[in-house]
Amino acid sequence: MTDSPNITWRSWLMVATLGLTWGATFLVTEIALRGITPFWLAAGRIGFAAVLMVAIWGALGFRLFAAPPPRDARIALAAIGGFSTAIPFMLLAWGQQYTTGGFAGVSMASVALIVLPLAHFLVPGERMTWRRTFGFVIGFVGVCILIGGQAFESSGQALETAGRLACVSAACCYGISSILMRRLPAVDPIGLSTVLLLIAACITVPLALIIEGWPSLPDTQTLVVIACLGLIPTAAANMLRVLVIRSAGPVFMSITNYQVPLWSVLLGAWLLNEPLPPSLLSAMALILIGVGLSQYGALRRLFGRAG
Repeated sequence: MTDSPNITWRSWLMVATLGLTWGATFLVTEIALRGITPFWLAAGRIGFAAVLMVAIWGALGFRLFAAPPPRDARIALAAIGGFSTAIPFMLLAWGQQYTTGGFAGVSMASVALIVLPLAHFLVPGERMTWRRTFGFVIGFVGVCILIGGQAFESSGQALETAGRLACVSAACCYGISSILMRRLPAVDPIGLSTVLLLIAACITVPLALIIEGWPSLPDTQTLVVIACLGLIPTAAANMLRVLVIRSAGPVFMSITNYQVPLWSVLLGAWLLNEPLPPSLLSAMALILIGVGLSQYGALRRLFGRAG
């Protein structure tokens, strides 16, 4: 796919929805982990999402590529399936045992900074201008301020360095998968979402079995939570992610990673009565300024069309 990114009001609505959805996922995941182990949680939500998407894909005729794809596209598809969901899910599940939650949040925010140089060299129409780079750096600083002291403080764990590397590696996986997804030839978005989840399920289920053994049957509440995680932040959000990357590009998609920690903080305060950090307003301002600078051209075109 070589056409330039097409950023519309629909694109902004989709990334806003993804930011809110994934920001709320942290709260729901905490509930699920009371009744199931981390790797089986990842395998369960991915497996449920894959089964659901296969049913939808089948009803629409199992369409995938518009024309027979070249061999390198099929190889890229397999790589995206691993890098977009399975591998980062497992890296984060393992890494967060030894790092602070703040460091994991900063790692996810760094996806934008990873995608930017990759897209500059590998995706047509995604040039790394000074304004765009400066905007992403400002947004990243805003996320660090929002998370506060937890961003880089030590957890004291013996495997902390390895855990941090796992979290950063997960962020790299997300960045690489976004670039590869954008470079695929013409493809049906529902078919692509389904195939990626199937590949991820084929990776995570056997690894969960090897690492954690056979799981005990979770209670009803945990099963309902896993189903919700599979339906909304995995199946539905994965399809939205595909649509955004394929239409608006991986750089635009990466601004979602600045929203996730912001929504996580706001929802934690609203639903769990967690205290709001005193730096919230300044962090929000920096994130919004960063997003505005990095997407200045898209906003100008959008408001120009609206006017």
